[in-house]
Amino acid sequence: MPFRIILQLGFALMLLIFSTGATLYEGSEILEDTWEWKYTAIFSQMKNGPVENVNDILPIDYFVYAAKFVPTFPLLMLLGGTYLIILLAYIFLRRKDKIFSYILSCMGVLYLGLSSFVSKSPTIGLKIFFNSFLFIGILLIVIALLRIFNYKTKEI
Repeated sequence: MPFRIILQLGFALMLLIFSTGATLYEGSEILEDTWEWKYTAIFSQMKNGPVENVNDILPIDYFVYAAKFVPTFPLLMLLGGTYLIILLAYIFLRRKDKIFSYILSCMGVLYLGLSSFVSKSPTIGLKIFFNSFLFIGILLIVIALLRIFNYKTKEI
């Protein structure tokens, strides 16, 4: 494996780890905002029912809170994770261009679906995530289509 690929993997992994820690730290503020539990502790409510005290809140809801109100590190986490997944798919499917393109298009459709999931949020953080999901989804689908058409013209 070339050094530049290893360097990219290391950078993406470090970005993902750092931004995950920072997101957890920023999202832990939900423990103090009791009025926000009803609207943000979504996963805790699914698992435990209504959230009544701090012990009922699951750590995954920290990510939701951070994404809604301080989206910088959650967005970096999204970008780092996405880049890491694409890079790993590229490494494992280096000789299989067609399959790699299909994976990119599936990821693009997934991101478009995620954008529709957060499209009606009134918070600035989730509006940023809507735009990010939409942009990344369209970008991945366009790249996948370009790769597929390039693959088709090489066959002819």
